[in-house]
Amino acid sequence: MALNVIVVDDSAVMRAMIIKTLRLSGISFDNIYEAANGEEGLKVLKENWIDLALVDINMPVMNGEEMIDRVRKDEELADLAIIVISTESSETRIEMLEKKGVGFVHKPFTPETLRDVIIKLTGVGDEQQFGVGTFEGGGPDF
Repeated sequence: MALNVIVVDDSAVMRAMIIKTLRLSGISFDNIYEAANGEEGLKVLKENWIDLALVDINMPVMNGEEMIDRVRKDEELADLAIIVISTESSETRIEMLEKKGVGFVHKPFTPETLRDVIIKLTGVGDEQQFGVGTFEGGGPDF
């Protein structure tokens, strides 16, 4: 099953790097949407079927944490799989985010790291289907 994904980050360069990493992960994706902040991300979520959201925390207009809170309060979106991709280093803040039912990936990250968190959070297929072990020796860090 191919996933529909949204990448929410205020940096166009970081969105491009995350999308490239998704394509290297070995997981099948159908549509990959982009948004520059939480407000744009919520609009995309309301207009499209999305299976997974990859969200930065520090963004203008609406930050990632506020977006996550709004998603969790929305009856139609509450169960959306969300992974925070951030440089956040505060263990307290990371634990607070994880209590909201999100995964967390530190920047920089590898395709394997992102793939493993996606599989854990979404339960997409078995690991063999997604080429586990195809990145032996490590992929690029983003």
